[in-house]
Amino acid sequence: MYNKTAHKKSAHGKTAKHKLAAATLLLTMTVFGSVFGTTASQAGQNANPWMQTGGRTSQPVGHYDFCKQYKKECNQTSRNEAPLKLTQGLWNKIVQVNAQVNTAIMPRTDMEMWGKEEVWSYPTQYGDCEDYVLLKRRMLINAGFPVNTLLITVVRQNNGEGHAVLTVRTDRGDFILDNLEDSVKNWNQTDYTYLKRQSARHTGQWVDIHNAPQMLLSDIPTSALERRVP
Repeated sequence: MYNKTAHKKSAHGKTAKHKLAAATLLLTMTVFGSVFGTTASQAGQNANPWMQTGGRTSQPVGHYDFCKQYKKECNQTSRNEAPLKLTQGLWNKIVQVNAQVNTAIMPRTDMEMWGKEEVWSYPTQYGDCEDYVLLKRRMLINAGFPVNTLLITVVRQNNGEGHAVLTVRTDRGDFILDNLEDSVKNWNQTDYTYLKRQSARHTGQWVDIHNAPQMLLSDIPTSALERRVP
């Protein structure tokens, strides 16, 4: 399902990506930025900075199989649904992990790695989009991020292909960690159609997403979240 053009990257492209990730990380960690002093609702008046979710929906088959192997990771519940209170330090960590995993893992399809589709696993050298998500999620959990704020999310790309990203729920909006993008953006700054994501209450359950109108990219500079804390 998650076949992407990213799987065609060359070694040269990977080197360029590494340089971009390093530059993005340096800027993010050294520039405080005035955006941090602005609430998410003030920063994005044309769209809700938080996804609106609905009721329970089907669990992706890959996640279902993953849960059979990693049972403890899929039966965690939380009574506290509060988003992460975003600080400069936490934002730095989010950007660092996104860039680090994007640089360290080379893209491969499940068919190339396993000879079949929809195998969700923790990558060591190669991985598909959901594998990037799993690794980023685990690294942020190990860094102290609450489980209920790190949600695997399924989207549809403009070309119709399925894709997986990691949503970080914060008090300044829902931000997307993506293996196709080194900068971390608010969900309304992406071109995706959002379909469903993990429940904040139960890691083995999924909820659907009510899509909001896309924010015009001209409303916010494309480099805004590379250089500033949201």
